[in-house]
Parts: sequence; structure tokens; C-alpha cells
Amino acid sequence: MPKPFISVHDLCMDFGNTRVLNGVSFEIQEGEIIGVIGRSGAGKSVLMHLLRGVEQPPTQGSIVYHMVGCDRCTFMDVQSRAGGRCPECGGKLVAVDVDLWDEKNDGMKSRVMNRTAIMFQRTFALYGNDRVIENVLHALDDIRYPQERAVSRAADLIEQVKLSHRMMHIARDLSGGEKQRVVLARQLAKNPAMLFADEPTGTLDPETARQVHRMLTQAVQQNGMGMIVTSHFSQVIEDLANRAMLLVDGDIVAIGSPKKIIDSFAEDYHEIESSVPVKHGEKILTARDVEKRYISVDRGVIRAVNGVSFEVSRGEIFGIIGKSGAGKTTLSRIIAGIIEPTGGELNMKVGEEWIDMTKPGIEFRGRAKSYIGLLHQEYDLYPHRTVIDNLTDAIGLEFPKELAVRKAVVTLKMAGFTEDKSREILDRLPGHLSEGEKHRVALAQVMIREPRLVILDEPTGTMDPITKQDVKHSILHARDEMDETFVVVSHDMDFVRDICDRLALMRGGRIIEVGPTLDILGEMTDDEKSE
Repeated sequence: MPKPFISVHDLCMDFGNTRVLNGVSFEIQEGEIIGVIGRSGAGKSVLMHLLRGVEQPPTQGSIVYHMVGCDRCTFMDVQSRAGGRCPECGGKLVAVDVDLWDEKNDGMKSRVMNRTAIMFQRTFALYGNDRVIENVLHALDDIRYPQERAVSRAADLIEQVKLSHRMMHIARDLSGGEKQRVVLARQLAKNPAMLFADEPTGTLDPETARQVHRMLTQAVQQNGMGMIVTSHFSQVIEDLANRAMLLVDGDIVAIGSPKKIIDSFAEDYHEIESSVPVKHGEKILTARDVEKRYISVDRGVIRAVNGVSFEVSRGEIFGIIGKSGAGKTTLSRIIAGIIEPTGGELNMKVGEEWIDMTKPGIEFRGRAKSYIGLLHQEYDLYPHRTVIDNLTDAIGLEFPKELAVRKAVVTLKMAGFTEDKSREILDRLPGHLSEGEKHRVALAQVMIREPRLVILDEPTGTMDPITKQDVKHSILHARDEMDETFVVVSHDMDFVRDICDRLALMRGGRIIEVGPTLDILGEMTDDEKSE
């Protein structure tokens, strides 16, 4: 019978006269996810630190890692690989038991620790002003990963945590859940045999937390590693663990199935968890009394936009409709940051911060504008440039060829192409595409910049019905695949009926009504519908 991955025996930890861990014993199998639940102060973090081999040694007891070590280099792996060959130097992998806190094993201890990684509740492990891919490249550089393969490996890791559509974002501008997924990608870069997750989603809303939990579970399965996760929230343990233990004042009082342990925890301590309903998209754009006035020699003051208020949620497709001259285009350009409003408030959520778009400058409208994409009705692909050149030129960054192809294919797929079709059209000129394909490439040209919000100005124009269906499907596909948010300005009532979640009806520069699509369409006059 194979040995467990980690054996913990009679582990005690005293701080002064206070015993924090009291004779803790358990085993962890290879590839197992074990959850440690308990109230704050139960000893969870102390146990985690001792298992990682950091801070001061335990008062008594042992933590033994059962692994294999290469007989030529410092590489170590799980013991089921005994007798195999080292992936780094080709040496033989020999079984070895390492007592982590035995002073005689200091050299082996560092080798074991090199095969572990940790995720904290907070995300300070990111380079805030660097892009997502740069953060992952830093982690690869830390482990001296071969530079010639680093970009491809970083892209693999970002794809694994499902953040390919945020690859070029500045880390500080990500949401809390996205930041945690970048932290996870950075830890996976180390190719750990064991991942420690210490309250990894304690500050996230329930739905975002579940997304991160799914990423963690998939990472364990795909990378063949084990994981220990601590939490004082039962949902975390329920979502993640194969087996759980309840820690009370330094003692393991129960160990078994997650459900059994959670029931015991709730029964003994009447756990009160958040009753906040699951969020399916927080507000990301708010407008209050926004105005835009122009001075005309013959007409005096023109109120193109006259005190409009509305909100847009993440993942929503929000339509702006009304007759010509109602103020739709002016409002869309205010939202895009192209036109400065004369008055009112306009705020966009970037990452976890609200940005005031009424103020100029790189920390205000300039910062928000970089996360807004605008696709005009008269979109323009460079006719003598291939599809891949049209896409990568749109980013304005130098890409290694391999990453450029990968990024282009990922984005075309998100715009509604199949992977085979995406690769097939990369070297085509726009003139060799159908109108529907051109529109999808134009949408991909906007999406490859990784916007938070995409504004579509009359997206269907004079398109035939079949092309309109292509456009509709590409927008819905991009929303589903990229968690993208859209503002659609359109005269096409059939199109907005099919695609928009809510509508804002404009008349004379004002928003008359905001609400569900079918309700607002019912409020329109006959001449508004027929325009």
C-alpha cells in the first residue's frame, strides 16, 4: 500500500503559555483536497504555516513529506513517481521521507518547499502596475523557467484560469475574483505538488467565490497536485474539499466527509453565513443627471443630452433607442469617453474602484476609456492587411508571433468563430470574407483590446437578415465567453428585441423610460417604431 503524501503526528504549538495546536495527527493522500474549518483563532493558519515549513518550529511532533528526490539535481516529486526519471535532468527518482522540522533535513526541507505554493485571502502577491501576462512571466522568471518557452507557458496558465480575455489588463484594474485567478496562475507557474489556500475567497461575493473555487478544483485535477484549504465558511469547504477536519481551539475534534464536518460545525457553533443573494453582475456604469449642451449661433443653447440617469450591470446587454436627434449617439460618445459631459455624474467601475469619467486625465476618464471599446456602424478593417494583422495592430503592442496567433484565435473564438475557422482565416484579407465574417472580425478587433464595456453604434445598419443573425450570435457568444457588457445604440427594433436585456428610450435628449426590453418597446410611438 502506498504511503500518504504527508503524515502529521502529535503536532503541538505553544506561544508562550498558550497552546495553539494540541497533539494534531492526520494524513493527506496524493492529489487529495483536504479542508480545515474552524472559527477564527482555532489554529488553522498556524497549522498551515507549519505544514509549509515557515516561521518557527513546532513545540513537538512531526510533519513528514513522503516524496521522491532526484539523485542528480534538486528536483522532488510525489512518491508514486519513484523509479521514474527526473523531468529536469534525466536522473533517477528515489523515494525519500523528509521530516520537515528535523534540523538534519534542512537541505531537503528547502527542496520540499520549492514544490509547494500558497494563495492568501488578500491579493498583495501581484505586481499591481504590470499586465496580467507580465505577472505570470515574473513568476516563471522566479523559478528560472526557460525564457524561450516562457511566453507560451504564461499563456497556457492564463488560459487555464480562464483569463485569456484579460491577458493585457493592468493587474490593479482587475476585479477581486480576477486578481485571485491571476494569483492562482502565478502559483501554478511553480508546478507545485501541494497548494495551500488560506481563506482564498473570504473577501469575495458568493458568486465570484464559486468561480474561484471552480478554478482551484480544476487546477488540482489538471496539475495532479494536492491542496489544503482553510476557511471559517462552510461553503468554501463544501465547494472544494474531498475530506474535511474540524479544528476547535487547537484540537481536531472531527475528520471525515465535508458534509458531516460542516453539519457538526453548524450544529455546535450555529454558524451564520452571509445571507446576501448571489450576484449575477454588479453595477459597472452609473450615470446621474448627465448633460451635454452646445451653443448654436442660430438656435442658441442645444441640450443634446438633458439630465439622463441610468445604470448598467456587468454582463448586461443594454440598449439605447429613440428617433434620430433624440440624443442616442451623443450619449454613446459620452459613455465612450469621446465627448466630455457638460454636467452630471458618470462613473465606471474598473477592477474594484469607481472612476469619475467627468474628470479628464490618465487617472480618471483616460483610465476608464482604455477599458471601453467602440464599434461603429461604419467599421473599417485595413483592406490590405490580413486578419491577424488587423487584430494585433489594434492592440498597439509588440507580440511574439506565437502569442499573437494564440491571442487572435482565442478572440476570434469569443467573437463566434470555431477554432478551425479562426485559424483558417488568420492569413486572409478582409475582401475574402463574407459580410457577417467581416463584422465578427471587427468585433474581435474591439474585443482583443480586452474592454470591460463594448459600445455598438447601429451594429446592424443595412445588413441582410442572415448577416444580422450572425451579428446577434457573435454578440451573445462574446457576452457568454468573456463576461462582456454591451451598450447597443440602434434603430433596429427587431434586433434589440432579440438581444437586449433592458432598454432606455430617449426623446428630446432625455431618457423617458428604462426597463425590460418588451416593456419599453410597448411604450414607443408608431413613428418611433417605423423610423
